[in-house]
Amino acid sequence: MKSIKKIVLSTVAVLLTQVVPQTAWAQPDPQNPIRQQLDAYRNRMLQEKLFVHTDRSFYVAGELLWFKINYVDGTFHKPLSLSKVAYLEVLDRENRPVLQAKVALADGTGSGSLFLPTTLASGHYLVRAYTNWMKNFSPDYFFEKPVTIVNSFRKLELPVQKDTLAYDVQFFAEGGNLVRNLPGNVAFKIVGADGKGIDLQGVVIDQANDTVARLKPLKFGMGRFALTPAEGRQYRAVLTDGRGRTFTRPLPTVQAQGYTMQVEEAGNEQLRVTVKASTDAAPVYLLTHTRLAAIRADQQTLRDHTASFVIDKKALGEGISHLTVFDANRKPVSERLYFKRPQRRLAIDTKQTSGLLSTREKAVFEVTAKDETGQPALADLSVAVYRIDSLQMAESGDISTYLMLTSDLRGVVESPDYYFTTTGTEVTEATDNLMLTQGWRRFRWDTVLNSNSITNEYVPEVNGHFIRGKVVHGETGQPGQNMGAYLTVPGKHILLYGSRSDHDGRVQFEMKAFYGPKDIVALLNPKDSIYRLEFQNPFLERFSATRLPVFDFSPAQKETLVARSVPMQAQNAYYRENLVRYQYPKVDSIPFYGKPDEQYRLDDFTRFPVMEEVFREYVPGVMARKNRDGYRIRLLDTPHKEFFADNPLVLLDGLPIFNMDKVMTIDPRKVQRLEVVTRKYIVGPLVFDGIISFTSYKGDLAGYRPDAKALLADYEGLQIPRDFYAPRYETAQQANSRLPDLRTLLYWTPALKTDAEGKARLDFYTSDEDGKYRVVVNGISADGRVGSQQSTFEVSGVLK
Repeated sequence: MKSIKKIVLSTVAVLLTQVVPQTAWAQPDPQNPIRQQLDAYRNRMLQEKLFVHTDRSFYVAGELLWFKINYVDGTFHKPLSLSKVAYLEVLDRENRPVLQAKVALADGTGSGSLFLPTTLASGHYLVRAYTNWMKNFSPDYFFEKPVTIVNSFRKLELPVQKDTLAYDVQFFAEGGNLVRNLPGNVAFKIVGADGKGIDLQGVVIDQANDTVARLKPLKFGMGRFALTPAEGRQYRAVLTDGRGRTFTRPLPTVQAQGYTMQVEEAGNEQLRVTVKASTDAAPVYLLTHTRLAAIRADQQTLRDHTASFVIDKKALGEGISHLTVFDANRKPVSERLYFKRPQRRLAIDTKQTSGLLSTREKAVFEVTAKDETGQPALADLSVAVYRIDSLQMAESGDISTYLMLTSDLRGVVESPDYYFTTTGTEVTEATDNLMLTQGWRRFRWDTVLNSNSITNEYVPEVNGHFIRGKVVHGETGQPGQNMGAYLTVPGKHILLYGSRSDHDGRVQFEMKAFYGPKDIVALLNPKDSIYRLEFQNPFLERFSATRLPVFDFSPAQKETLVARSVPMQAQNAYYRENLVRYQYPKVDSIPFYGKPDEQYRLDDFTRFPVMEEVFREYVPGVMARKNRDGYRIRLLDTPHKEFFADNPLVLLDGLPIFNMDKVMTIDPRKVQRLEVVTRKYIVGPLVFDGIISFTSYKGDLAGYRPDAKALLADYEGLQIPRDFYAPRYETAQQANSRLPDLRTLLYWTPALKTDAEGKARLDFYTSDEDGKYRVVVNGISADGRVGSQQSTFEVSGVLK
């Protein structure tokens, strides 16, 4: 496993040199150790990001949830091709997974669907996605999107709303700390029970009840106030809600010594960073970077306990930048984030060219993609077209807002579109409040400054899904070291994977092109019979701090829910066969060992009832001899023209059999084919003296029972993609079909490509449901430009 990690990590380093260019420093200080350490961290710890476009955000149980995954590097957001598997889950409010899928990634994308069973309870759920490599980092880095699922077959059991002061109030000192006698800013965020910001007002008072500041949110429950903590004073906030109820919350602890920082607009497209410190006449450093790129370093000496830096905003990358202050010992002492609204973008436009639409009529749209200069762009787009009702709110949070903003912030950002589309001084201040409250770092400086000591438990899945396990002692539970382990998928298509346990007993099987549900068998060599093999959960059991709001559903929406549920039932009743069409991947049917050196179809020979006779009569390269310890089987090493010293690897429908006596009890009359590899063969870290492979007629092990210590399991491989089905009414007979077409999701595609002129065409047929429909498009170009677009159109119930 160590060798696999070395190969993968070197692949990561090579890929990083292609993705992340060298960055420039503001001062000619190429030997700056902080820069060197950050570069080393960047080269070791590739940042991956996933964005998931779901067809909608409100569903009824019984529907399909369609999704498209965009996989990019975390710095420049260019499509990646390193990891080949994404893990997607739907979690309930208690972080229990209700649905899980492994999704194949290729050329920076993946797609699939999830059937929402009618066993699900109504409520808010969280869709999250990550790669194996991303498991090394906090789950707060994973993609997350709230969705709502209502089960119309169950009575809604809504929780009783308690009349309590259910407000979450948090305070954040700019730069990280409040320091005695040093001026600073304190940002705050007030959230209600529904998870949205709330406009509560209040005051900050000291222990003498003197008012030192007033609190008034600017937007989404966020605001700020200035405070210079005085010696011997303690502070608390007193807030009052709209019903006149008052409550108090403490402010962050005041430090006796330390540093503060303040960032403010300085005019002429510049930022001024002011650092205050308890000490004086000492150097401080300011390091600025945008997602580990566009790095800048400055040094100043504290005079009168103050140092001031000026940053040209043009030098910053678009999106979120980190501003970190280091003391004279190059220890990070203060940090905050700054957001620069992106100008580099993918402009997407959808134009309906089919005129006014009625039911069961063809809709045609022309889609164009351009960069910010108006030049055509080659783009990979995903498109959803669905009916608008009071249940399905407008989609908030697209690929642009996610990659450039919310993916680098803590928790759920309310109305992220606001920070990209609104103009004026208010949005500038509101954006900075967001940076001060939900802003955080995607890494910790202690790991950055000591990146050489980082050991990663998970490696990128560069070829396929890893099935991981652990070898443990059957009685003590202690790990079994340096033991050969085997994993096979019994059947006519012979698949075998090998691994050797490390010092912690861990084994890892790389499953290339492993799709769909499979019966797998894992086993150790019987010589290690006191040990057993355990599988590990491939899905991470650590979760982010995101908390979903309490589910609430208005009785006034009952009729709308019925109008949504009936189409779902009609689809499942009349179009069930069309909803379960899959795009089965092309899988190489050749055995893992390739073309054998010798192959025998036993029907072509005289049938013998005993396996020893089969070997002796027409498989001359196999020598089976019985002694007092039982049978021994030797293969002729063809290249060296002598028999191997040890038993070969013997397989029955892909299942290893290590006991040669059991091999000799196999009934030859149930075997269709016998293949022999007459040379040494390597399976992962394991080496064998040739291979003998039996294939039964039915691929069912011919009645053979695996060893009692073998681990048998039903295992779900990569998801097999499902075809999106929508009827077409191209002929009069089709248009006059009496089958009801009540679709509310008219169209979905995860892979619409624009041509060299930046154009693409999509067409589909409307259903029997009239009303207003929304078209949602998300897209990305090869150079990392991202964009989205939403538009609407009407479908009339009056036929033309």
